[in-house]
Amino acid sequence: MTDASDNAAAASANRDWRDTVFLPKTDFPMKAGLAQKEPAILERWARIGVYDRLREQRAGRERFILHDGPPYANGDIHMGHAMNKVLKDIIVRSQTLMGKDAPYVPGWDCHGLPIEWKVEEAYRAKKQDKDSVPVDQFRAECRAYAAKWVDVQRAEFERLGVMGDWADPYLTMNYDAEATIVGELLKFAESGQLYRGAKPVMWSPVEKTALAEAEVEYEDVVSTQIDVGFEVLDCPEWPALKGAQAVIWTTTPWTIPVNQAIAYGSAFDYLVVTVAGRRVIVAEPLLPAYLKRVGEKKFDFEALIKGTIFEGATVRHPMHALGGFFAKPRPMLAGDFVTTDAGTGLVHMSPDHGEDDFLLCKSHGIDPVFAVDGGGFYRPDWPWLGGQGSVINKKFVASDGPICNDLREAGGLIAASDDFAHSYPHSWRSKAKLIQRATPQWFIPMDREISDGAPSAEGRGEVVGNGASLREVALDAIARTRWVPARAENRITAMVQGRPDWVISRQRAWGVPIALYVHRQSGEYLNDPAVNARIVDAFRSGGADAWFTADHTTLLGPDHDLADYEPVNDILDVWFDSGSTHAFTVEARYGEGVRADLYVEGSDQHRGWFQSSLLESCGTRGRAPYDAVLTHGFALDGQGRKMSKSLGNVVDPLKVIGESGADILRMWVASTDYFDDVRIGKEVLGTASDAYRKLRNTFRYLLGALDGFDKAEVVPVAALPELERYIVHRLGMLDAELREAATGFEFNRYLRLLTDFAQDDLSAFFFDIRKDSLYCDASSDPRRRAYRSVLDTLFHALVRYAAPVIPFTAEEVWQTRFPSEDGSVHFLEWPELPAMPGDAVVGTNWRDVRGLREQVTEAIEPLRREKTVRSSLEAEVTVPDLPLSADALAEAFIVAKVTKGEDIDVTRTGYHKCGRCWRHLPEVSDDGDLCGRCEKVVSHA
Repeated sequence: MTDASDNAAAASANRDWRDTVFLPKTDFPMKAGLAQKEPAILERWARIGVYDRLREQRAGRERFILHDGPPYANGDIHMGHAMNKVLKDIIVRSQTLMGKDAPYVPGWDCHGLPIEWKVEEAYRAKKQDKDSVPVDQFRAECRAYAAKWVDVQRAEFERLGVMGDWADPYLTMNYDAEATIVGELLKFAESGQLYRGAKPVMWSPVEKTALAEAEVEYEDVVSTQIDVGFEVLDCPEWPALKGAQAVIWTTTPWTIPVNQAIAYGSAFDYLVVTVAGRRVIVAEPLLPAYLKRVGEKKFDFEALIKGTIFEGATVRHPMHALGGFFAKPRPMLAGDFVTTDAGTGLVHMSPDHGEDDFLLCKSHGIDPVFAVDGGGFYRPDWPWLGGQGSVINKKFVASDGPICNDLREAGGLIAASDDFAHSYPHSWRSKAKLIQRATPQWFIPMDREISDGAPSAEGRGEVVGNGASLREVALDAIARTRWVPARAENRITAMVQGRPDWVISRQRAWGVPIALYVHRQSGEYLNDPAVNARIVDAFRSGGADAWFTADHTTLLGPDHDLADYEPVNDILDVWFDSGSTHAFTVEARYGEGVRADLYVEGSDQHRGWFQSSLLESCGTRGRAPYDAVLTHGFALDGQGRKMSKSLGNVVDPLKVIGESGADILRMWVASTDYFDDVRIGKEVLGTASDAYRKLRNTFRYLLGALDGFDKAEVVPVAALPELERYIVHRLGMLDAELREAATGFEFNRYLRLLTDFAQDDLSAFFFDIRKDSLYCDASSDPRRRAYRSVLDTLFHALVRYAAPVIPFTAEEVWQTRFPSEDGSVHFLEWPELPAMPGDAVVGTNWRDVRGLREQVTEAIEPLRREKTVRSSLEAEVTVPDLPLSADALAEAFIVAKVTKGEDIDVTRTGYHKCGRCWRHLPEVSDDGDLCGRCEKVVSHA
């Protein structure tokens, strides 16, 4: 007969003890399903008013203002928009987490050519002329078009999880905004910082308007190049030069009909040679290239002369037989911009169509003639090619086109070919070629001394506006601004140092008008503060439309006669609109003189919004509108190429959100080195998804392991075991590094620190070691209570740290543990961690243990592959050092036994396996029996 105790032992060995193990329990799913869950979370945030309640909760706290650069209200958002808005949102949320009042007011740029162009397209489709439509009707259609896209983009940005004042954004077309914009313009006028002048500006013949520098992009093109001879009429320094042809080379043949002079380099050597029967003048270094273009190898040498010989010389235009403008002799003028890099060393001058041309000719009393109209056609009364064009039409300027044919017939065309490859300016809106064209425009001067009427920055430490030029004030403001990354300062400094005067006028209909009155006789604009105040009031009541329907007699008032003044109908450059947003958003909402803590946009905005905002504020306030500027790169495809519909490589953020969820896209943004251009594609998003999944699983473990946790369980930090104290110590280090990264806007580093801690310190180390205690210790066991106490601390910290980056998931995690109808994780602040006792040994000991643990794991792996052991629990390990007790190390290494020896050595243990905790222990008499701990837990269950 079998003894009763033997029967009990046999029953124990065969018993399935899983129902006695304390496995984690949670309803938080491993599969995220973000695309389905996020819209419901968004709806809940809107219902409970998270943004508005945060403003109430943080009222009176230190404020952090990130001023939103306005996207254009035209079309669905693209990946660049998504990247920019997510980065801004992460910054705003992190500042909110750090306890600040961090409002975010989104805004839109609503005026300008792209919207006007779209409305015009609708007219063109109906065979209607936009110019025949009443201006108020046309502007109303532009306003409606912009409003439609504001609503579309608003919903798309909100879907990204961007938290802000979506109910009350700023729009440049709001009446108050338009009134402020014109008010800012009039501040420039009152301080003498406006002038109207005729000088060459970048002009779009397709769009029929001047463009700002920021609206110009360069594309590779192939153009017609021509060599043209101008016969020398007179040369006082060397009369024998008469009759020779001064040869010019150009890639813009259409400027020849507007030529008024020839420029030369005084210091250069020029050759007088005869080539194919033609006596020509060419710079010595450029003769070989000239011979190649004309298809000749031989020449007859006549003389080598210095450029100074051309002083006082005149030439005649090849089309002189037309008389009038073309019969007038052209002077030869010394130009320090002439080079011998290409061409002939002689440059034909058209003051209508080049900055150097304009300045050189102006200094000699030669003015533009405005021969080319806004559409790129020669004006009808022009004696050569009148009414013809367009000058950007390739056939018109080709080697067999009308210009070259006429020059050929007149004997002036020496060589022509349609094969010159180079970079050429285009409109970034229409993608059409641009020209430089002299037209009357309104300018803000960069180098004129700002008058005493300008606001001063005295007392703030900046250069006082009075007595300095706008360029000087702006450069000083740049030096006083924090630039992230630091190299961005050099870029914008160089741009401001070299930029020309700011062209602020456009010849379009949709925008804020340059609301000035110009005296019909003197040409001076009216500078009357009382009139200006009435203009601003009219705009505030009726928007910018009020100018086009105004009773100008009433606006001028009794002191001025409308018969003496002409209202200006040009509109403002939209960069002036967006450059003024700080005035009607930051100052209007938070107080006069308040400036933004941070501007965040793509690196192209060094020549765009960053610069227009800087110049506008420096001209009206004597300082920058921001304390810091962060610039990020562009989103490229997975191969590092610019996204293009024609290449079929566009990654649509809305599609990514619809398939994977916004939090995945946000993980990608935070994970990139966004100070440079970044890549996005299937593989890159897959990496972001993997990182997200690991972080989600960390939260899932925490939720499950803390099931039923009660504050009564909490063990004070001083009473924690060494391992728990070490993890709290590591959490404190993480906390400091995360705060530093958030303050420095280094969210690539922030996310990497967070995910590495979750994966390496917790999942692969702390959780791995303590799962035995969690599963198998009694619920009242001090060690298990200590572990769960630290898990609770970790939960409260990690969910907060993650909230700025993955706000939807953080909300889901928080609501899973602390469900509340009107609560939110986003109301929480940066965690307050328990104070650690000053035990430096804890960190040092466990750092050593972790290093040793990695070596032990590597040493066990060969035995696992050989199936000598199936898990580390079956291994006994010898190690050369024991930074902790042997039992503590066995627990840390998750092995049966640790002893000290000369080297690391691993063998299979002879101990039997506990049927409940699966540890191999000397006290277990046979496989399946229970160890003393498990026996005790089961017996008290």
